[in-house]
Amino acid sequence: MLVAKGIKKNYGVLEVLRGVDISVSAGEIVSIVGSSGAGKSTLLHILGTLDRADGGEVFMQGERIDLLTGKKLAAFRNRHTGFVFQFHHLLPEFTALENVCIPGWIAKRAAREVMSDARGLLDRLGLSHRMDNKPAELSGGEQQRVAVARALLNKPSIIFADEPTGNLDSENARELHRLFFQLRDELGQTFLVVTHNEDLAAMSDRVVHMRDGLVIQ
Repeated sequence: MLVAKGIKKNYGVLEVLRGVDISVSAGEIVSIVGSSGAGKSTLLHILGTLDRADGGEVFMQGERIDLLTGKKLAAFRNRHTGFVFQFHHLLPEFTALENVCIPGWIAKRAAREVMSDARGLLDRLGLSHRMDNKPAELSGGEQQRVAVARALLNKPSIIFADEPTGNLDSENARELHRLFFQLRDELGQTFLVVTHNEDLAAMSDRVVHMRDGLVIQ
């Protein structure tokens, strides 16, 4: 479903990625682990089309996505990818429900359908009573679940999660772990997760280890 070959990335003279190969199958939960500076987040952002590689190829659903630009890239990203970050990135002036609706509005989907799907996701994630609350009125765990619902709204091919439990306490981190596997089991959702959380990595279907810009065995 996702295949990347020979991914390279430099920042000036610093080689961050030195020719990385990685693949993820549909319905798989894969964790990328490694020390700080190993290139994990840089790789994730390139695979999710948030950054560009200096070399290599990225294919998703059989399409070479590293060559997409402009509106085609934006449309592909909005349709096929979802993102969950450490710090939620919810818009503070919008309610939980409105934050979840944003990808659907960007995709110009029918407003009634978007609202219905957003309500359904928040209900599935145990937030039916928090839909009208703004982010400042939610706990950290609740904010992260809103971010997960937002990532799911357009039924993406894959969700990229960059340290999704890094800003959560241990109880909320465990709850988010369970949620990922519930979504995989119930919806067939695919996840690629960068994490320092050993418990989450151990639960994954597969763990990819990185060091000094390379995948190591």
